[in-house]
Parts: sequence; structure tokens; C-alpha cells
Amino acid sequence: MAEQDLDAVALGSVRTAERPVAATDADREVVSAVPDRATLRLALVVGGLVLAVLLGFGLGRINSGGPAAAMGGADSALADHTHAPGAGAHSHGVGQTEAAEAGGLAVSRDGYTLTPVSAEFTAGRPGELRFQIRDGQRRAVTRFAVVHDKPMHLIVVRRDLTGFQHLHPSMAADGTWSVPLTLPEPGVWRAYADFTALADDGRQTATTLGVDLVAPGGYAPRALPPPATTTTVDGFTAGYQGTPEPGLTVPLTFRITAADGTSPALERYLGAYGHLVVLREGDLGYLHVHPEPELVDGAIQFWLTTPGPGRYRLYLDFATGGEVRTAEFTAIVP
Repeated sequence: MAEQDLDAVALGSVRTAERPVAATDADREVVSAVPDRATLRLALVVGGLVLAVLLGFGLGRINSGGPAAAMGGADSALADHTHAPGAGAHSHGVGQTEAAEAGGLAVSRDGYTLTPVSAEFTAGRPGELRFQIRDGQRRAVTRFAVVHDKPMHLIVVRRDLTGFQHLHPSMAADGTWSVPLTLPEPGVWRAYADFTALADDGRQTATTLGVDLVAPGGYAPRALPPPATTTTVDGFTAGYQGTPEPGLTVPLTFRITAADGTSPALERYLGAYGHLVVLREGDLGYLHVHPEPELVDGAIQFWLTTPGPGRYRLYLDFATGGEVRTAEFTAIVP
């Protein structure tokens, strides 16, 4: 998913002015509606401190780093609360339909457009992807909230759902994002920009935009592996419990086991113990998945809402021993 952090500070106190000495009769003869300089200074100080507190509160919400602070619209209904361990499948009511919709299906959505600046690739050779996020006035957006330690998450996968990459571009002052990218095999690839934009009026918009990338050459798509709830990567076994259901939010609980059967010490990666990307076969719809901030009985728990039946590919990023690995699963939603 460019290292930008927004910091907010604002707290202060005000001492009231000492009570003035009682006025004489001569003094009372002159009455003015214009406050003296001391009163004006005090009013300005108080007003400035109140404004600072309000600004600090707003920026603090932006910088909390989790979906609850940085996601707006329908997703905020999901992000603003956590789920108790053991909670089963459920619906969030209002906004559930929008929350279940897949993202990344278009280059334009929610008032923003993903515009590639440079996207020419030769299969197997290092290249670079450069792009901008533009608003409704075609201006390059330069303000983004930091979510999971990054202002931009870029997911790249071939259209047969192989070659998954989770990258974090860097942004230049003009709003151009760039990231080294190698497309290892020929074919059509999908790039997803997952971000939360900050508008001039302070509104936050979390969205995912997608664009196709092409590496010319002979393309032989691979069939998806059969559905399974366990897989191995670099000697580690990753398995999950939970059954996705159309239109419902369900918990998926992942456990990691080392080759000797022990549970390795999981480390935080991008502010969480794991990250899960779910893509739908066919249109490659991108699903937002919300993690619990802490381990649940030693396992990584996510909350997934699938929009409908189909085959899905799950990509779990987890870190142990200072290295990030990705475990991949195929799941069928009946």
C-alpha cells in the first residue's frame, strides 16, 4: 500500500483576567460598547485555543491508523466497531449492501480517477508503475490518510489470480505515485490502488480503483487450485476456520504453525498481525477485509463480507522472524 504522517496537537488552558478595581462615579459617566484591548486579547486567545482543540481532534482521528478513523461512507459502519471473540455471522443493517460491493472494478469511483502516467512492461524485466489519483476537477490529489501505516496500498495480480504482489508506492510533490514493478510473466494484470483521500473540505473517502496492465507475450492462464482451508509457505502451515456467506459478515480465523508443529511468534506488519486481500474470480472484484487489532486466542481474525456466490482467492500476509510471507487459498461461496 510513501511515507506520510499527519500529526495533531492541541490542548491549552486559559487564566481569567483579574477583576478590575471598582469604577468611580466619574468613570461611570462614560459608557462604551467597544471592549478594551485586554478584553480583545483574551477573546482572541480563547478563540484560538478552541480552534486548535477542534483541529487537533480532527487530525487525530485521521492519524489513528485504522479503518475506523480513515474510512468513510458505507465502510465506516463496519470500521467503527470491533467484534467480540466468538461472534458469528451477522448483518450490519443499513449500508450493508454498499459495504458488500466489490471495489477495484473501475478506474473512476467516488469522485476519484486512477490515471496511469507510465505503465509499459516487458515480462520478467524490472519496470516502474507511475500514476496519479485525480479528483472531479482533474486535479492531482496530494492529501491522503495513513491507513495501516501507509497512505497508499497497491495490489497487483494477473487476471488468472496468480503472481500476487502487495506494494507501497512513494508520492512526489505533484501527486505522482511511483513504485518499482516486475510483471514476471506475460498476460493482463490488474493493479488496485487502495487509499483514503482527504478533500479540501476535510471529507475522507476510502475507495479502491483498478486498472489493467499488460505484459505482451504468450499467455497461458492457470486454473485456480481447488478449495482448501490450509496451505504451506516456506515451511509454515497456514489454516483458517470460518465459512463465507453471501451478504453476511463472518469471522475468518487464521492460525500459523511452524514446521516443528509449534506456533511461531507473529509480528505486526503495517500495524496489524495480518492483512487479508480477497479477490473474486471472473471480474476480479476487490473486497475490503477488516482485521481485529489484536490476536484472538493466538490467531489472526478478520471479518469478511462477500457480495454473492462464486469462487474467491484469499491472500494472507503475515510476518514472523522479520520476514513477510503470503499464504494463498481458494474458497467457494455457495
